[in-house]
Amino acid sequence: MSLLKNRRLYVSVLAAMFIFTLLLPSVARGEVMYNTYTKDGFDKIVYGMQPAYTPWRIIGADLFEVDPNDPEKFIPSPMNNPQDVFIDKHDHIYIADSGNNRIIHFDEEGSFIRFIKSEEDPFNNPHSVFVADNGNLYVADTGNKRIVILNSEGEIINIFGAPQSRFIPSDLIFDPIKIVVDQRGYMYIVTLGGYYGAIQLDPEGKFSKFYGMNKAPFSAIDAFKKAIYTREMYANELSKLPPAITSIAIDDNGFIYTQTSGMDVTKEQVKKLNFEGKNIFAANNSLGAVNNSYGEYTNRDVRAMNSAYPNLTDLAVDLEGNFVVIDKTFNYVSQYDANGDLLFFWGGQSANGITQLGLIKSPTSVEINSKQDLFILDGQENVLQQFYLSEFGSVVYQANSLTLAGKYLESEHYWQEVLKLNAFYSPALSGLAKAAYQKGDYSRSAALYKQAGNEIGYSESFWQIRLQWMQMNFSTLATLFVVIGIVFFITKKIVQKVIGKRERSITKRKAHPFVEQLKHGIYILKHPIDGFSAIRFENKGSLLSATVILILAFIAVVISKLFTSFSFNKIIVNQVNIYMILIQFCIAVGAWVICNYLISSILRGEGRFRDVFIGCAYALIPLIIVGIPLALVSNVLTLSEEPIYYYIKYGMYAWVGLMFFWKVQTLHNYSVGETATNIALSLCAIAILAVLSLIVIGLSNEIIVFIKELYLEVILR
Repeated sequence: MSLLKNRRLYVSVLAAMFIFTLLLPSVARGEVMYNTYTKDGFDKIVYGMQPAYTPWRIIGADLFEVDPNDPEKFIPSPMNNPQDVFIDKHDHIYIADSGNNRIIHFDEEGSFIRFIKSEEDPFNNPHSVFVADNGNLYVADTGNKRIVILNSEGEIINIFGAPQSRFIPSDLIFDPIKIVVDQRGYMYIVTLGGYYGAIQLDPEGKFSKFYGMNKAPFSAIDAFKKAIYTREMYANELSKLPPAITSIAIDDNGFIYTQTSGMDVTKEQVKKLNFEGKNIFAANNSLGAVNNSYGEYTNRDVRAMNSAYPNLTDLAVDLEGNFVVIDKTFNYVSQYDANGDLLFFWGGQSANGITQLGLIKSPTSVEINSKQDLFILDGQENVLQQFYLSEFGSVVYQANSLTLAGKYLESEHYWQEVLKLNAFYSPALSGLAKAAYQKGDYSRSAALYKQAGNEIGYSESFWQIRLQWMQMNFSTLATLFVVIGIVFFITKKIVQKVIGKRERSITKRKAHPFVEQLKHGIYILKHPIDGFSAIRFENKGSLLSATVILILAFIAVVISKLFTSFSFNKIIVNQVNIYMILIQFCIAVGAWVICNYLISSILRGEGRFRDVFIGCAYALIPLIIVGIPLALVSNVLTLSEEPIYYYIKYGMYAWVGLMFFWKVQTLHNYSVGETATNIALSLCAIAILAVLSLIVIGLSNEIIVFIKELYLEVILR
């Protein structure tokens, strides 16, 4: 009779679970309720992408347990504030159900297996669970301030409390919130607010060291204070502590990944650490720069959420080293490859009051199984959502896996398939560029790298193109240089003899004043103080010559913008707005001339407004004689010659700066100190003018809107 009752009970429970499942929100495969984005090589967001992941099902919404008052009945037992999800090597799912003080075990299909909890020594708000290859469970029992180790049957085999060591600071509070274990059995424990880094314990629970500690933030203001404050004054400043690690993960190769989040953490939110605790995300990967900022969002989200930074809550690493981070502010899932380059990010805000498959209200943990399925734990809805790779996401992962393995030619077909689905996907362009580079098609490789926004790969491809050209044409080029040198030498001798004979019989004509004024620009470059003084007292410059020089300076700026090699000027040329450059140039020159003249008038400067304008133009001549040739020559340089390029470029800027200094000093008859004061005040005046202009523009827009609304109000009535 008892057996019959139990059978009826189980049949009733199964029927209830079936009906409950039918009532769960569902979605057709291929349909998603969120947007997917990526970024191109120019750091611009690409909208309208195909979804990389498709929501599949909800796990853990139909949990039941035996009624403690009636063992023959089952009652609903939903999750309560779950904090962590972990998937073992068999794809079994474990959830730290913090609010219910238990661990929940599901099989690879998401079917419930058991609750893991100890009656004799219960958990208290467990925040993390990790399952080793031998089946042992490691639980971060936060409320009890301990680490609990259980065997595969759920029996406690060891308990480690707060470690004791003379190397542990007295202010450390042992509140474990995340744990991972390496192949040796060493535990890496993240504590709540622990800014010393993760705590590393050996298999016996003894303290080994602090691991992966972050650096304390140090801004330019801090450096200024340290430079001018006395030791006592600086000691009274509030000490800045390193940001605390918030999550941790481990891959199959034993590398530890740490995640840090906070307002002051704008880069290196994710680190890949070796056994010494050093971040091994290299400065450069194969023909590309590694990203060092993680947690994506769009400008729309910043405006909508009134927040400018993501709050990363967890990360997960797959079998190939690709990793995923989740964000609690914008509810985005950001996915990166093993080099830290962005693949895509997706998600969005969920409606209040209902559970929407695919949208997470409060993501607390993320995990990946061996099939690349994604599992995201929702701490507000108390469910686990499972996502599977879409066709687009599957092809991207397959192509990227081959590329990271160095199998560029094998990946080419898959990247072409990706481009058919999305023609603006930068990783596909970079992957095809690497394949073309390996085949020796350097011209195509350079074009693809340029399209992908990868200046390092472009430079490497161009280096090969230049090498091949030099090998084919070196003898011709050398002969041409020799011939040109001989012709130049002979021509110079002949011209000197002819001119020498004519100079004695021909009276030298006086050049046109305008030509003399332009030539004076060359004289100023050689003798700046005398040259600017001649502008003031000898009228060696005119408004016409100054205007012509300013036009040439503007042309030099445009040429530098449009014709500098992509290796040194990472822009999309056809998106350059020449009219905007003209407006900015005119505003910069006009603001300097007006503000410098007004400040000079207050500080008893002797220069006239005319002199300030003309002197400003002549001071920009280095932009013309250096900027234009440098832009053109950059097209035969690669990043191997980067120091030469930037040495000349910054030297040009320094030259212009000195020309302005000498201009102010000479035209206004200042000392060195007075000149520096004048320039500093002029720059401050420009800043104030800019702020006032923005205020006026803003108020004008408001007035225009008000007048329009008032007009519509009158017309409609």
